[in-house]
Amino acid sequence: MQLFAFGINHNTAPLDVREQVTFPENTMEHALHDLVGRDPIREAAIVSTCNRTEVYCCTDKPEDAMSWLADFHRLPTRELDPYLYKLPREKAVKHAFRVASGLDSMVLGEPQILGQFKNAVKSAEHAGTLGLMLHKLFQRTFYVAKEVRTSTEIGANSVSMAAAAARLAERIFGDISEQRVLFIGAGEMIELCSNHFAARNPKKITVANRTTERAEALARRFNAQTITLSDLPDQLALHDIVVTCTASPLPILGKGMVERAIKIRKHRPLFIVDLAVPRDVESEVAELDDVFLYYVDDLSEIVKEGLDSRQSAVAQAETIIDTNVIDFMRWVATREMVPTIRALRDQGERYRRHELERAHKLLEKGEDPRKVIELLSNSLTNKFLHVPSSALNHAAVEEREELADLINRLYQLHRPQ
Repeated sequence: MQLFAFGINHNTAPLDVREQVTFPENTMEHALHDLVGRDPIREAAIVSTCNRTEVYCCTDKPEDAMSWLADFHRLPTRELDPYLYKLPREKAVKHAFRVASGLDSMVLGEPQILGQFKNAVKSAEHAGTLGLMLHKLFQRTFYVAKEVRTSTEIGANSVSMAAAAARLAERIFGDISEQRVLFIGAGEMIELCSNHFAARNPKKITVANRTTERAEALARRFNAQTITLSDLPDQLALHDIVVTCTASPLPILGKGMVERAIKIRKHRPLFIVDLAVPRDVESEVAELDDVFLYYVDDLSEIVKEGLDSRQSAVAQAETIIDTNVIDFMRWVATREMVPTIRALRDQGERYRRHELERAHKLLEKGEDPRKVIELLSNSLTNKFLHVPSSALNHAAVEEREELADLINRLYQLHRPQ
């Protein structure tokens, strides 16, 4: 079984492709069971965020794992394959370290990905699809991410997606203090966005969510109003800025709903940031006049601000990662030798038991114990040395020198000069 990782991210696939292969939290356990149910896939974990969907697994047939991703989402393999990156062994290890450290994110050095990685591992543990190899990989991954974060300035001066959304709103409206803000959803990303917008003292904040309990917990922090998603058709026109990020598999804001809101607003501009994958806002909404619609990929230029000052930290982080990749692959190599070592020890144990049984029988017959011990030691020595001696005697001419050097190393012999 070899370690293998594959997936798509914001660098390899556009948003309309990424949103087709996401794994909502309520489907993750089923997906993991379905994946490891495919022989010969033994271990698996799935990382699914707005910017990436990645599968880490142990398998002898990576092509089966990759075809599973397309099959699970009912997509033709040929449509997904051009966007997939495929990472065997140490490439998979290095990729995991880079992702968790924030080096592969749209926002260089952003810390949220580490939490998302940890959630993916918890899901795999709960599903029972995390074995020794992946458990060891992810424990080292978290260690490396912590070392990168504490030893470098990778996160310094970074602009998060949440901060980028607030900055973009300021570019449209100038002063947010006169605007009414609507947050749709109540998850981590909305919570981060609400912090940035609330700091700019908007005129009003409203939180819309499927269940009011989570919305109210967030609203209490900012003295905000709460509504349900069913209230959106009536409430949308009352807001100037909309930030949405839910786990809904289908759009929440359709073209018709937004069009009606624009008419009620008498064509005053409506600013919408959709950070969800799959998208919460139908793409046709972008065609409407007086609507400024931005998806997660549209914020990429803003989040690159301050990137130059962090380039030296990237080099430091890469050095830390490369060192840890080497260490981890040494551990993998050691694990790969375990079956051979076990077989060697089993054979030695069989020799020992056979000769010990023979010695017991001789002692029971009254043989001299000294002669029995001598026979036991000679027989064991001959059995242990028979195979290497025979290999040397029957080796081809071109093999002898190499084989002799190997036996000298194994038995720590000193060859005569």
